[in-house]
Amino acid sequence: MKTSIATVSLSGDLREKLAAIAAASFDGVEIFENDFLAFDGTPAEVGAMIRDHGLEITLFQPFRDFEGLPEPQRSRAFDRAERKFDLMQELGTDLMLVCSNVSPAALGGIDRAAADFHELGERAAKRGLRVGYEALAWGRHINDHRDAWEIVRRANHPNIGLILDSFHTLARGIDVETIRAIPGDRIFIVQLADAPRMEMDLLQWSRHYRNMPGQGDLPITDFMRAVAATGYNGPLSLEIFNDQFRGGSPKTIAIDGKRSLLNLMDEVRRAEPALAIDVPAMPDRVQVEGVEFVEFAANEEEAAELGMLLSSMGFSPQARHRSKDVVLWRQGGAEGGINIVINTEREGFAHSSYLVHGTNAYALGIRVEDAQATVARARALGAEPFEQKHRPGELAIPAIRGVGGGVIYFIDSRSELARVWEIEFEALPERATKSAGLVAVDHVAQTMNYEEMLTWVLFYTSIFRTEKLPMVDVVDPGGLVRSQVIESEDGALRLTLNGAENRKTLAGHFIAESFGSSIQHLAFRSEDIVATAAVLRKLGFKPLEISPNYYDDLEARFGLESSLLEKLKVFNILYDRDEAGEYFQLYSTNYGEGFFFEIVERRAGYRGYGAANAPFRIAAQKRAIRPLGMPKR
Repeated sequence: MKTSIATVSLSGDLREKLAAIAAASFDGVEIFENDFLAFDGTPAEVGAMIRDHGLEITLFQPFRDFEGLPEPQRSRAFDRAERKFDLMQELGTDLMLVCSNVSPAALGGIDRAAADFHELGERAAKRGLRVGYEALAWGRHINDHRDAWEIVRRANHPNIGLILDSFHTLARGIDVETIRAIPGDRIFIVQLADAPRMEMDLLQWSRHYRNMPGQGDLPITDFMRAVAATGYNGPLSLEIFNDQFRGGSPKTIAIDGKRSLLNLMDEVRRAEPALAIDVPAMPDRVQVEGVEFVEFAANEEEAAELGMLLSSMGFSPQARHRSKDVVLWRQGGAEGGINIVINTEREGFAHSSYLVHGTNAYALGIRVEDAQATVARARALGAEPFEQKHRPGELAIPAIRGVGGGVIYFIDSRSELARVWEIEFEALPERATKSAGLVAVDHVAQTMNYEEMLTWVLFYTSIFRTEKLPMVDVVDPGGLVRSQVIESEDGALRLTLNGAENRKTLAGHFIAESFGSSIQHLAFRSEDIVATAAVLRKLGFKPLEISPNYYDDLEARFGLESSLLEKLKVFNILYDRDEAGEYFQLYSTNYGEGFFFEIVERRAGYRGYGAANAPFRIAAQKRAIRPLGMPKR
């Protein structure tokens, strides 16, 4: 499988783009004409620079408004094409993209267009060049790959072929199964782009909101299954027009692009086992069995403060690491339950994380079917491995780097990793504790800059058997926060990714003040939140105080029984309901610069996260946080 990406997909000048593309291990690059025109080197110098990076030019594009024109526009179109052929030969590429005509002067007609392409094919053949024809979704007469293929078929010239673009086909809802009838050798290149589902003008949708396969909502896998069935074995190229990408890191976007192609073709290979699909072998997406632990980095003083907060939620210190300053806090029993690790080491990665971010939840331990296979797949998809020296008697726990520079560890039941708490920790003397009825980690909320969200959506969905839910806007008094849920079908792993656009929001404040730390809150599940709240009160837990106005509105909206409403109000519990079930939420006050804990109860089939309550929760939290700009104590 040859991989390629268009220069228009990345930010920066042509040199920066090529460096990022090469670093991400692409095989080739599409040269978008504007990127070439803005460069201060000759075509020959550009071609040499590309080859010096170990890349080939898979396509020169775009050539616009060619077919079906009356005279004298028709003659001028052929003259323009000859000029582009000169340029292509100097660059060192043999394929040019011609997109379907959008000019008001275009006359239309399949035979007229086919005749134009036959003549263009004759001219290209004299130079050893090829031309690919692409149907733009908003083309004046040709906006469907089936019509474009008919023009190519009637042109009947070996130097004229079809270019398929997933966006143009899928945005119009064209049946992808029609692609299977096209001979693979008549497809000159396949361009890929995903996009979120949006009701808007096709041109605006395409020019501003495309993203990498797997980051959007279009059925890209179905499209590629149909392409693979044709026998096509040419380059797969990304052509992404996205305002966010144009302002992002070219290195990150290029890595995302390569990851998206590898993941996509792995999905196609598994869906079409009878086809010979050339894609690097890797383990399948991994089944997640739950969150095994969350680890905090802290110093001794702040660890004591965090321990007091955990104690007020019914946790107790149950084991100490045999050779490190690391303590395990637990609630919910030895089998399963919730494991919170506090690391106060003065060396190693945890200490470095503390120095950068302050006390923070820097590591997430995930329980999976096969830890080694998980890391193998992650590394095949370009994830950064994490390793640090381990002492005698310690396990080498497989891990990769995650959001905010943190760590994701993997535990499984098929190896000694299942005994990590027994092998690496020794039990502390039992002391009288009272469980608050917290049974598991319900979800983990990770906060990031909005520009990073698509990267981490692709990261999680390509490695684990998870799906993304539709993005929602969370209203903060300081602005909008974009939130997207990644979850496994059985709910064993639930992640809420929250993208902050400015530091006036609570999420933005957290990122700014913690210097990029990612996990902003942990949600623990209770089977009876009212009973839990009663225990927490006795343990000295201080809940986030919710405005009485909220409960007056709650009664009006849901018509709750007065006895339930009174309990919610007394314990500061928030409530939500959908067609499937009910949801209850109880929050801690802020810890540090915006970190907090949440306790939830899900009844019946409720699958949401109480998004309707977010504005009221955020308002209460912002009342308790120090004003922006004030110095830390």
